[in-house]
Amino acid sequence: MPFGISIWELLILLVVLLLVFGASRLPEMGRSLGKGMREFKDAVTNADDDEKFASPTAPPAELPSAPSEPIYSPHDEKEAEEAERETVR
Repeated sequence: MPFGISIWELLILLVVLLLVFGASRLPEMGRSLGKGMREFKDAVTNADDDEKFASPTAPPAELPSAPSEPIYSPHDEKEAEEAERETVR
């Protein structure tokens, strides 16, 4: 048997569980245990799939280069001309 448990030890364990939890509660506990194991297995396999699809060799995204000259709107140019006229006066 797995984990070094003999058939007699397994039967004694099942009888004790039956006495402690009752016949109506054991199937519910088994279902919840099976569901938890299935969810854990799905989560582990999905994590492995995510790692397979992620390409670690992909280069990082590059940002666009900044313009060499600042960009001014026509509104900014008008304000600059007006400010220059006022300083000349």
